Amino acid sequence: MVLQFALLGVLALVTWLAPGSWPPPVRWVGTSLMVLGLVVLALGFKDLGESLDARPAPLHRGSLRDRGVYSFVRHPIYGGLVLVAFGWALRSNPWALLPAAALAVELDLKRRVEESFLVARYEGYADYQARVRRVFIPGLW
Repeated sequence: MVLQFALLGVLALVTWLAPGSWPPPVRWVGTSLMVLGLVVLALGFKDLGESLDARPAPLHRGSLRDRGVYSFVRHPIYGGLVLVAFGWALRSNPWALLPAAALAVELDLKRRVEESFLVARYEGYADYQARVRRVFIPGLW
């Protein structure tokens, strides 16, 4: 969790140090990715409800969520963060792609740890994994 915030900070620093070196069409794609990422994040937060926690271990009071956005993707919050990070990088400069990629790798590693907890905690999680692919962004990752 700390690494996530550190990587977002590095992304912000890189974009602040060398802003706006992409051509306008790339920056428009970046804006679109950021908006899409924010929508996915919002849906993930809403559909997770009281089970929301930044730590990978599920809350004791939480429950398995497999409806709404979670019926399409197992980790929409992580996917939304990845979209926002890459969109932010495309709004800024090529160097910003490095912390965005590092964030994507970190979130994938966190996903693996989280899923080991979820399999142990929820009896139906293995069936959920079989129904919903382990991607952040359907069709892409």
